[in-house]
Amino acid sequence: MDSTSVAIASATGLQVGSQGMLKNSTLVCTPIMGETVDKMIIDMVTAKSSGADLVEIRLDSLKFFDPHEDLKALIKGSPLPTLFTYRPIWEGGQYDGDEKTRLDALRLAMEYGADYVDVELQVAHEFNESLYGKKPEKSKVIVSSHNYQNTPSVEDLGNLVARIQATGADIVKIATTALDIIDVARIFHITVHSQVPTIGLVMGERGLISRILCAKFGGFLSFGTLESRIVSAPGQPTMNDLLHLYNFRHIGPDTKVFGVIGKPVGHSKSPILFNEAFKSVGFNGIYLHLLVDDIANFLQTYSSVDFAGFSVTIPHKEAALKCCDEVDPVAKSIGAVNCIIRRESDGKLLGFNTDYIGAISAIEDGLRGSHNGSSMAGSPLAGKLFIVIGAGGAGKALAYGAKEKGARVVIVNRTYDRAREIADTIGGEALSLADLDNFHPEDGMILANTTSIGMQPKINETPISKNALRHYCLVFDAVYTPKITRLLREAAECGATIVTGLEMFIGQAYQQFERFTGLPAPKEHFKKVMARY
Repeated sequence: MDSTSVAIASATGLQVGSQGMLKNSTLVCTPIMGETVDKMIIDMVTAKSSGADLVEIRLDSLKFFDPHEDLKALIKGSPLPTLFTYRPIWEGGQYDGDEKTRLDALRLAMEYGADYVDVELQVAHEFNESLYGKKPEKSKVIVSSHNYQNTPSVEDLGNLVARIQATGADIVKIATTALDIIDVARIFHITVHSQVPTIGLVMGERGLISRILCAKFGGFLSFGTLESRIVSAPGQPTMNDLLHLYNFRHIGPDTKVFGVIGKPVGHSKSPILFNEAFKSVGFNGIYLHLLVDDIANFLQTYSSVDFAGFSVTIPHKEAALKCCDEVDPVAKSIGAVNCIIRRESDGKLLGFNTDYIGAISAIEDGLRGSHNGSSMAGSPLAGKLFIVIGAGGAGKALAYGAKEKGARVVIVNRTYDRAREIADTIGGEALSLADLDNFHPEDGMILANTTSIGMQPKINETPISKNALRHYCLVFDAVYTPKITRLLREAAECGATIVTGLEMFIGQAYQQFERFTGLPAPKEHFKKVMARY
């Protein structure tokens, strides 16, 4: 840890271990974007109580700014070390005035005792030269470059770092934009190999992992906002998420990385579940949202054994199977993988399917419950007509599981040919979604929706009319955001037993946790965590 970080650690009451090392030395900085000095001072106090190490004071967000009075007031009023940024419009900020006035204000901030100032690469030479070698000892200059279009090649990024260093920067800051999650790997590469303190962040949802894993790869700082709506750059997490959902302080160079691969993926509750569980058993792992466009590219790019395991969700479950070196026989029969483990000994990818276990046992429990707990021999699914909506990975898994338990299976899909294909594979019937409302050969059927119909934000959608639900004794929905979908609400109104996607989610997570960690799943803890949501 450098002397500045140690100073900040002690100034902010951070615990430094007996070797003088935190689990990581990456600082957490809160952007302060109030329109008045008074609001900024209130927010700085909140930032301190939220656990920030320093604050970034965005002078360009102030409606009125009197440099002499306001800089003194801000530095005096801040309970934390300060970083002053006065971002012009041409670098993505709000300041639209004279350059000399802007740079004079940053020089004045240094004079009055700012710990850091952020100066854009374009004007950094001029700024550093204008200090005439009289830079206050306490102040450090961060020289920053923002790219709102893309993330350049490793070679171009290396040249950019060299140009920033050549200005006399104390700290290098590079912010790029992720067009694909694999772009972030180039920033990790630069951060790890940099000889100077480096802030390397990638903007946008696909860049989120850069803001969390910078703690693993030795980044100088990351930003956490006070509120999710008020960000100083796209994709910033809140302080609360950074410190408590992602356990940022506990991430170290040897922390194993796990995550849920999907598109969309932001709705997933898996990070809440796994990160709390990892913490509860003292396992050194971090679990992330991974917005992935191409799973093969992702797995190839993040090929280190530190990227140790993944949950796979819509739409990647079938493509995931093709990426694995070895596939569990059940997953092979289903034709879909929802859990990938990277074997530590040789880096090989192993594919499993835990989807059907969680869903089928939840449905069986639901059926047993509706028969007043009478213990029937064998599975209550045996002989039942089991209707599966959806022909993707989850649909295949449920159809396979129901068939194994002795149910008669019908696959329903928008495209009939796709339904037919899966029905032929597992030995069942096929039906087009358009015909589902009129399909009721018998009463007491079971319905399982495995599509994203009814998932947030489209919560008013449902795959079947309420009238048709009268013919079902149990309805299951794999969607768990919201917990009670329109499909489940209407099924309950028709008198059916309902089973939420949360039951399937928790069931499959038990299995994944054990594969990820080699430890027994803390089942009660899982239930407690999910009960809060």
